[in-house]
Amino acid sequence: MPDIRVKICGLRTVDDVAAVAATKAAYAGFVFFPKSPRHLSIPQARELTLAAPLGLAKVALVVDADDALLDAITEAMPLDMLQLHGHETPERVAEIRARYGLPVMKAIGVADEGDLADLLEYSLAADQLLVDAKPPKNATLPGGNGLTFDWRLVAQRRWLKPWMLAGGLTPQNVAEAIRLTNARQVDVSSGVESGPGVKDPLKIRMFVEAATQDGPPILR
Repeated sequence: MPDIRVKICGLRTVDDVAAVAATKAAYAGFVFFPKSPRHLSIPQARELTLAAPLGLAKVALVVDADDALLDAITEAMPLDMLQLHGHETPERVAEIRARYGLPVMKAIGVADEGDLADLLEYSLAADQLLVDAKPPKNATLPGGNGLTFDWRLVAQRRWLKPWMLAGGLTPQNVAEAIRLTNARQVDVSSGVESGPGVKDPLKIRMFVEAATQDGPPILR
């Protein structure tokens, strides 16, 4: 599976960053959302982004963040992308993109075919789309819940901007997800953890290998 770009999200330690950097992953995600077990303070995130090597894109994930929080995040650390994972409108996405001069990825929850219209609408405002499983109505987290959705809904589809597949991906199912959807980018968080917010270096390596190579995950 050549040219598959992998994002490992929810990194919390310097060791997490090192584990991701040791693979062929393209993106490292850092979460700024207090309800998440992967939440970072700005000083913590600054340390991790400074530890990331050149070539590993640093992505800040926020949920309905106001300008004050985004100002604080972008001024404190080097970033390559902002990921909006809340209820931001297309107008807000465009506003953030213009204000900070960074590429913006908008996460869209998908549960059925009716949700696909949002992907087209947001593709006019964002630089990339993250196609994720829609969280349950009572969920406290907008993502990172380990839920999948019916991948056939997005199989072989194209939008105006690059897109990334997320939602319940693991080292065991990511190759099949790529095969079914023809996604060229994939995102994982809970699927490479040994517990909530605790990244497992072996699972990270297995996931990236499964996503970027033909065949099952390689155990060494």
